[in-house]
Amino acid sequence: MSHTDSEEIAAEITDDPPVRVTIVLPCYNEEEHVVDEIKRICSAMDASGYGYELLAVDDASTDDTLARLREASAVFPHMRVVAFGHNGGSGTVRRIGSQRARGEYVVWTDADMSYPNERIPELVAMLDADPEIDQIVGARTQEMGTHKALRVPAKWMIRKIAERLTNTRIPDLNSGLRVFRRDVARPYLRLLPPGFSCVTTITLAFLSNQHTVKYVPIEYAKRAGTSKFHFVRDAYRYILQVLRMVMYFNPLKVLMPPALWLLGIGAAKFVYDQVRNPLYMPNNTVMILMTGLIIAAIALLADLIVRSREHP
Repeated sequence: MSHTDSEEIAAEITDDPPVRVTIVLPCYNEEEHVVDEIKRICSAMDASGYGYELLAVDDASTDDTLARLREASAVFPHMRVVAFGHNGGSGTVRRIGSQRARGEYVVWTDADMSYPNERIPELVAMLDADPEIDQIVGARTQEMGTHKALRVPAKWMIRKIAERLTNTRIPDLNSGLRVFRRDVARPYLRLLPPGFSCVTTITLAFLSNQHTVKYVPIEYAKRAGTSKFHFVRDAYRYILQVLRMVMYFNPLKVLMPPALWLLGIGAAKFVYDQVRNPLYMPNNTVMILMTGLIIAAIALLADLIVRSREHP
């Protein structure tokens, strides 16, 4: 008997529909509100009629989050608790949770009460209704995080870089609420970094490979508890991850523009040097031209490597 057949028989015995939706919920030091978040998610999913499982992953919390999760699992039958032995980061939680998912649709969200998780069934229904869409992202209409004066311009700049490199409008690059098709995302899961930039990675992986991503406006509330976001460190990781992902799929987008600029500047300076002093080429002109040629050669070599390998 196949695994699918056994799942269908079990569903008939328990009068529950087969699992179609897997919700991955990273939990780290969320003891004060995690049960309220679980209630909100399970209530919405129970009313939706979708068969679902809630994977609540404790990322080695230092408070009583794991105890709260285990208590809640006795009340919510569709909930499974996974406990990490050491802190792996939200990206690791989402990657492992997505790999263990049984549902055809995987939902990522947070346990900090900031996202409207009661809208999860609505997002799932949108994806279920349109086979042309591979991922739906909840695009936040406002920024409620800490260091708002710094985060807003930094995120805007990173988002514009990503839009430029992917030729796609991206209303929200790093929203934590999204639903995607498990089979489409599975090849890209190994690319996920351990930290917050995993949400940026999955967005760019889809866009870089011509998968359709739809953005749905959502409200974003002030998070409960203490933020784990570190502005300087995480902003640097976001920028690095954007460049890394585009380099992985389309290195010409990153390397060829500066190469062409350097070659253009070098050619213009060469003409100027010849007019000013014929048959003489200064060292700085040679350096500009050679740097442009080297970067262009690296860009072409990287593009050849990308096109010759088998994409995930």
